[in-house]
Amino acid sequence: MVLCVNLRPAVAGLPPIFTQLQDRLALSSVDVTLLATIPVLCFGLFSPVAALTARRFGEERALGGALVAGAAGLLMRALLPGALLLAGTVVVSGAIAFMNVSLPSLIKRREPRRAGRLLSLYMVMLYTGAITSSAIVVPVYRSTHGSLAVTLGMSAVPMVVALLAWLPQLRYGTARRAASLPPGASQRLPRGHVRRHRLAWQVTAFMGLQSMTYYATLSFLPDLFLSRGLAPSQSGLVGSLLSVGGLVSAFGTPMIAHRSARAARLLMIATVVLCAAGISAALLAPVNAGLALMPLLGLGQGAGLALALYFVMARAATPAVAASLSALAQGVGYVVAALGPLAVGSLHALTGGWRAPVLVLLLATAAELVVGLLAARPHQVPAPGPAARYVPGEDGGRPTP
Repeated sequence: MVLCVNLRPAVAGLPPIFTQLQDRLALSSVDVTLLATIPVLCFGLFSPVAALTARRFGEERALGGALVAGAAGLLMRALLPGALLLAGTVVVSGAIAFMNVSLPSLIKRREPRRAGRLLSLYMVMLYTGAITSSAIVVPVYRSTHGSLAVTLGMSAVPMVVALLAWLPQLRYGTARRAASLPPGASQRLPRGHVRRHRLAWQVTAFMGLQSMTYYATLSFLPDLFLSRGLAPSQSGLVGSLLSVGGLVSAFGTPMIAHRSARAARLLMIATVVLCAAGISAALLAPVNAGLALMPLLGLGQGAGLALALYFVMARAATPAVAASLSALAQGVGYVVAALGPLAVGSLHALTGGWRAPVLVLLLATAAELVVGLLAARPHQVPAPGPAARYVPGEDGGRPTP
């Protein structure tokens, strides 16, 4: 849980001080765009490397290395922001990608019967870190008289705390990892094994679409509300309301989905309905009413991310398959997610309005429902050979033929 707190502060803590960074470091608009895009791209690009590393050294050691790299990246951009802000962001974002990929397979391997409960706590800590960092970064900047070293470096503190808490896990060696697997469940899979199964691509498509709509709405909603007459001083409320809603739904969603496939399907429908209603309200409802409805959109988005991570675990027959499925879903998914803000911005620039971007996002939400219902079926991506019979935990699921 201490490790999970670190999954978003390095990313969520930058946007509130983009203006200050531009003024202090003479950043161009291109630099700011890169700062906003680099984390999502790194989540996608580093995911396959993370899976290979975890398979070679084990999730415990891969996560320990990621915590070291994450702390180093945060200190790089704190001590030399003028020279290493972008490079430090790449390093810490790559480290978070390792955590994103390795944590679900770690839970699958070591606590499969409690996967729903642990993933719920995972999501709560993720949102807690995101909300806290975005809320305190501006007050810290002002109270330290504009100290970038303190403001950018404070995220390294929970990263170092997590590393110290994780040190005992580094002793969890290969022999104990192998002993935790059922007979025949190898850590190694044939090349491309997971990619040959339709279910893996359905999980990947759901991860990509829900991430794309999340990052797109996060980037355009403040501007949309401002164009409709919202006071500039209130624009920061949009992201906060989304995060609060996401925190509420993220807690219970994995535990409910873990009960049965029917529960997962009903959650999927509710998730998409909430997202579609929230996106529509931002454009069509009166401004104050639309702002008040943003927690509903946050509820849908939080549930969507929780379901995507849950499917990575529940639709994999073994921990090794879960690691490969996590790398595929997050590698492709976050690259797709990076296209969301770009597509919305381009459509807004071309049309001069918000109807076309909102329509595209509603179509993406409809597609999210289709692939999500397919991913919610109680099947699993099997491991080759006898390991395909290993199905811990989830509602009597069975390997996909």
